[in-house]
Amino acid sequence: MVAVTIIMVAPVLAGVASADGRSYGPDLSKYQGAYASKPYTRDQFAIAQVGGYVNGYFYDQWTYPTQISSGIANGLRMHTYIWYQVGGNAQLGKQVVDHFLPKIQAPKGSIIALDYEDGASWDKNANTEAILAGMREIKAAGYVPMYYSYKPYTLAHVDYNRIIAEFPNSGWIAAYPDYNVRTEPYWGVFPSLPGISIYQFTSTYRAGGLDGNISLAPNGHDITMSGYVNGNSQKPKTETPATEQGKQIHKDTHNYTVKPNDSWWAIANRYGMEMNALAQLNGKTINDVIHPGQVIRVADKGDGQSVSNKVNTTPAQPSNNTQYYTVQPNDTLSGIATKFGTTYQSIAFLNRIDNPNWIYPGQRLKINRATQNNSSNRVHYVRYGETLSGLSYSLGVNYQTLLSKNNIANPNFIRVGQAIYY
Repeated sequence: MVAVTIIMVAPVLAGVASADGRSYGPDLSKYQGAYASKPYTRDQFAIAQVGGYVNGYFYDQWTYPTQISSGIANGLRMHTYIWYQVGGNAQLGKQVVDHFLPKIQAPKGSIIALDYEDGASWDKNANTEAILAGMREIKAAGYVPMYYSYKPYTLAHVDYNRIIAEFPNSGWIAAYPDYNVRTEPYWGVFPSLPGISIYQFTSTYRAGGLDGNISLAPNGHDITMSGYVNGNSQKPKTETPATEQGKQIHKDTHNYTVKPNDSWWAIANRYGMEMNALAQLNGKTINDVIHPGQVIRVADKGDGQSVSNKVNTTPAQPSNNTQYYTVQPNDTLSGIATKFGTTYQSIAFLNRIDNPNWIYPGQRLKINRATQNNSSNRVHYVRYGETLSGLSYSLGVNYQTLLSKNNIANPNFIRVGQAIYY
């Protein structure tokens, strides 16, 4: 995410709760690694990138599932954002959201933000329609939509007032005074726009770079509590593999205050944990320095190895096969059914379609995918140090079969967390 410096008079924030009602947290992508960072004990939420669309291609963030689970393990309310480079194409916007909805590992009712900061068309109205189309898809799927960008880009390319009129207080806007480490907003550069619920006030929330955000809680409502019962990170309104894993790790761990002369090795040894797993649980590596007084999570007595194993396991994809598809010109119900590995009768039944020969472009269809392609097979998630030849031996599957089933072009390159079907 990118923002620019905007110098302006300190604003009056109408309807914004007192500082006590606000909450802080980072946003995350693959550049922060596989585990959610909680830079400060006070942090209560984080927003992780699931993936995005750019220059005609979809991409996934392999870090997303473990960031969600480790964030919840550390007591953070976890949310999601999508890189949304769709220009002024509303149909494409719907497709992008529909592509990522089945991959969401945060609970229903949580935030899904659209990151719109590049690739806008010359047509401000079309850009706005594309953003609204995506936000409507998000809302229809049971999540809370938000719009992310920075003020100059928004004013140049988007009718922001239309977005806020349809989705009040859905703004997540960035503005930085400088690139010094900041743990608190400098209100002199606040991007005065209506409907801002989250203000991204720095890209250096800690040394080395990390976006820092404050939830402003307009009218006393902290939007980052969405999707969690009473804002409790351990009570998501719905469960996914990542939330379940995160809750279990949280249940089997407790806070520990670092003492003088402590080290990752000493603490891990004391609590029966693997040293790397201890650091990863806390969103760090063993190369990160820990200081006396710092609070970290450690395993409960007797749970060190099981917690280490859970930390090292990538959560499975959500098991709910329900997906949404927006009908395109020349689509047929049978063709859509073939694409998703189901039957046209099933789609017609789910959507109460009396005449399967009559569907129209723009129509939104609910689809229960028959577990298609590789999803009906067994799956292994790559762990640190594993190789494809080693997996072939341990899984009892021919090496060439693994290459073919997983469309692997370079057998010498597989990544931690990658799904290998067999």
